[in-house]
Amino acid sequence: MTDHATSIPAGGQSVGSLIYDPKARSIFFQVATIAIMTFIVWTIANNTIENLARSNTATGYDFLNGRAGFDIGQSLIAYTADSTYGRAILVGLLNTILVAVTGIITATIIGFLIGIGRLSRNWLIAKLCTVYVEAFRNLPPLLVIFFWYSGVLSTLPQPRDSLELPFSTFLNNRGLAFPKPIWGDGAGIIPIALLIGIVATIVVARWAKARQMRTGQIFPTGWVGLGLIVGLPLIGFLAAGSPLTFDYPVASRFNMSGGAVIAPEFVALYLALSFYTAAFIAEIIRAGIKGVSKGQTEAASALGLQPSTTTRLVIVPQAMRIIIPPLTSQYLNLTKNSSLGVAVGFPELVSTGGTTLNQTGQAIEIVSIWLVVYLSISIVTSLFMNWFNARMALVER
Repeated sequence: MTDHATSIPAGGQSVGSLIYDPKARSIFFQVATIAIMTFIVWTIANNTIENLARSNTATGYDFLNGRAGFDIGQSLIAYTADSTYGRAILVGLLNTILVAVTGIITATIIGFLIGIGRLSRNWLIAKLCTVYVEAFRNLPPLLVIFFWYSGVLSTLPQPRDSLELPFSTFLNNRGLAFPKPIWGDGAGIIPIALLIGIVATIVVARWAKARQMRTGQIFPTGWVGLGLIVGLPLIGFLAAGSPLTFDYPVASRFNMSGGAVIAPEFVALYLALSFYTAAFIAEIIRAGIKGVSKGQTEAASALGLQPSTTTRLVIVPQAMRIIIPPLTSQYLNLTKNSSLGVAVGFPELVSTGGTTLNQTGQAIEIVSIWLVVYLSISIVTSLFMNWFNARMALVER
């Protein structure tokens, strides 16, 4: 009888056994994936280099030192048409961060209120909050931006017919004009006092928490923190001799002169992203609160706690472990959606970068800057939210 047994080479495995070995297959597919990705990247890079050489297009980031030659309507730092392209892109970056930070704060506050409102026992409040959520969730963000810009802000009166608001503030279709603060000598002590107040508030909050865990006594951390954060800068301001004056806006026939102006493009983008993102945050808040066991509410009620106290001290802290992870995604979405400001002429990163691209032709460099900036902002936001999530996680005993 013929022996059909498979021969195995000395010191190794047969080909058949390697195919069915999970570890060997895993290594093979990983190596194949790396090889394919390397080939794709090399092909793209090689074609790009050849196309740039064929079109005699300069490469590199030296163009950032060239004169920009275009104006920017809103800038947090000094900028003129004689500034460099690099400074123009920096202006766009700062404007993007401004929209992201203010939008995240406003969207969180509105979303939290709407989310709790949807769970209200008041029928009218619950239904109004539901209508708000469903309306904004089913609209594209660009349409919301156009609504605020073209449907609301553009209908405001001309500068000569500006709406005069309190504190020498004027509202018209070119923005909100308000007194511009001008700080004098000695004003540097105020931010130092503010920083000291914030640090002192953190120290007091930690001490109060440890004291409450040890004795059960509640310390008014909120009022003390408010006093430190507001009081210390105020004392520093008075000690420095009140080094503050104002440049007031004056209404003229065709425009406003003096003061500071918040452009309507910023207002439209800020309001649109805030109200749009708040609808999604509201659902996250509602889901997080609903995810807390009903027994927690019943236990708090049995202890005699008021509904507002139960929500603030019992329900919300437990719901945060459910809320924070999806909340991070909404913060990232709001930051990335700030690029839609280009549709209404707001000079954020994509807008200033796009103008630079059109004038210099440095497409690869500009796109790489966009990629690095948005990726960096997203990573920083994710790291902070992950740290905050770890701090809020329930500790089992």
